Amino acid sequence: MSYFKLAFFSICASLALSGCTTFSKDGGFGDVKQTAAQHVKQEVVWPKTENEQKIVAERVSELLKQQLDADGAVQIALLNNKGLQASFYNLGISEADIVQAGRLPNPKFSMFYARNNGDYKIEQALTFNIFSLIAMPKMLEIERRNFEKTKQAVALEVLQLAYQTRLAYFNAVAANEHLLYSEQVKESAEASAELARRMVQAGNWSKLEQAREQSFYADAMLDYVNAKHQQTSAHETLSRLLGISAEQINLQKRLPDLPKTVAELQLYEKTAFEQRLDLQAMRLETQNLAKQLGLTKITRFINVLEIGPARVLEGKRGDPYKKGVDISFELPLFDWGGAKVARAEATYMQAVNRTAQAAFNAQSEIREAYSRYQSSYEMAKHYHDEIVPLRKKILDENQLRYNGMLISPFELFADARAQVASVNAYIEKLNEFWLAETALQMTLTGSASSMEGK
Repeated sequence: MSYFKLAFFSICASLALSGCTTFSKDGGFGDVKQTAAQHVKQEVVWPKTENEQKIVAERVSELLKQQLDADGAVQIALLNNKGLQASFYNLGISEADIVQAGRLPNPKFSMFYARNNGDYKIEQALTFNIFSLIAMPKMLEIERRNFEKTKQAVALEVLQLAYQTRLAYFNAVAANEHLLYSEQVKESAEASAELARRMVQAGNWSKLEQAREQSFYADAMLDYVNAKHQQTSAHETLSRLLGISAEQINLQKRLPDLPKTVAELQLYEKTAFEQRLDLQAMRLETQNLAKQLGLTKITRFINVLEIGPARVLEGKRGDPYKKGVDISFELPLFDWGGAKVARAEATYMQAVNRTAQAAFNAQSEIREAYSRYQSSYEMAKHYHDEIVPLRKKILDENQLRYNGMLISPFELFADARAQVASVNAYIEKLNEFWLAETALQMTLTGSASSMEGK
């Protein structure tokens, strides 16, 4: 075959294979949206143009005009969180790797020139990396699997943000309620301490009792200051996830009420293995490693193979060139590739066992999350049905006794504080339930560590 024909064949092969890989219309974002839609009902968008970004900003502004519930907060986060928007560009990077893998490297031209007393030696070669042509189908398959893995990872980031936003929302609303009731306890303790001070001045109360009331007030003041800090911290956490300032956040006044019943464990165990993105990603990684193992076995002997037309001139400058073919490749004299194959096989088996362990851990995590969900529901329900009504009943009864001058105002203050404390404890248990319910829902998506971004 003449070097012209060989060059033509190589160029045609390069053009044919390069044409097989092009950029998609949405860069894989449609698959990410489809995966996310299986777990969250909020819309996911990737605004690239200035007009698309303007539309998203207007929608965020509309959502901020009303009191936010948990779903509304998640929607703003998915629209406005810049960290998530940055993660979407991983899709473009990964897809570019696919396109690059489908293109042969540029041909190389080399030339040797020497002259001595009118005699010349000129060697010219145009070489093409034939090994790239051989390995291209495997490399394309590997990059396509990497792209699928990237889409899974980006979808997981979408769901991580939704999960973290729901947690932050419930914590922020609970912090508002805690601050409100902590302020009531502080005011009650302050009034009790002031009354005790006046009664001591009038000689009707001991300093020991005054110190006790003053101690109640000091503790209530510390609780109030801590509640203010917790509120600020919770609001700022939510602010970072939403990508807006804390002052713009208008939350609902109360946490959602407890549901009438709890879901059954079997519902979560049945669907988790089909929907969990971490398990899907690990399966893709294992398959990718299997493909890489096949590629490793192919390339264990020949690492670089280049072929192309060449011509050589030896003699006078006007003599004709001698035409031929230039071939170069590595000789496996010292490294026969056994270590490379053994490493690939060990890496593959490592991934297989890690995937099996992850599947076992998933089942255990679901049971643990369900136990927390069920126990937090029962505790919150007990506070709602038993403890809070009892504390209120005690306060109402002692209010009647106080009106009849049968008990002191200090006893009434103590009962009022106890009643407020029971409501505060109920809010805490109610918040724990909604956090547990969110965590349980997320076990259908990934492990607790993966959903927390660890």
